[in-house]
Amino acid sequence: MMIHAYTEDYVAGAQRILGDAVDFAVMTLGMEPDAFGKAFAVSDVSKQFGSGNPRYVAGMNGCELARKVLTETHTAFTDAPDAMFIDKGPEFWAGWALAFYQWYSNGSFFEILAAVSLEKLIAMYPIYHEMDIMQFVDRMAKEMQTAYPQTKLRMRRETCGLSQSELSSDSGVSLRQIQLFEQRQRDINKTAAETLLRLSKALHCRMEDLLER
Repeated sequence: MMIHAYTEDYVAGAQRILGDAVDFAVMTLGMEPDAFGKAFAVSDVSKQFGSGNPRYVAGMNGCELARKVLTETHTAFTDAPDAMFIDKGPEFWAGWALAFYQWYSNGSFFEILAAVSLEKLIAMYPIYHEMDIMQFVDRMAKEMQTAYPQTKLRMRRETCGLSQSELSSDSGVSLRQIQLFEQRQRDINKTAAETLLRLSKALHCRMEDLLER
């Protein structure tokens, strides 16, 4: 079961806007990539953008988005006129690819950028910019698994103070199946919706909270 962050209709526009925002912040405003990446990650802008709020993924251009991030997070910058170039370089691609991965994985920008910095994303450009975007997604999935070795199911279960056996009893999902999910030997993203619903009810969370990045 794959749940994306918002409707696919907005994805292409969101990619372009975040690509332009990163490019404008780094290349025109002269910011260090990770300074902008960290500001974006902690901003309410990233939360609104990540949930597909039309005002953010369609209602403003990338330069406006970048300024909103910097203003909201009280990050000092010297403003400049809007600049969105036809020739797109590594900085644009990093924002463009980041927007797609966040949409595809339904993760938070905060989690993603804590695992893979904006500077590291920019450095991926020579290898991945001409590849199919899903190859970038596969690379990011490996990076996220390295950064967050425990599954979301296990983290949620332990937060609730439940053993695997207790979760099995509360949810009606077999103990062996829970063990396989937590050991990553079975992909919880591909399990039946009914199984995911039972687990989410027992753990008092949304189904998408248990899906892997």
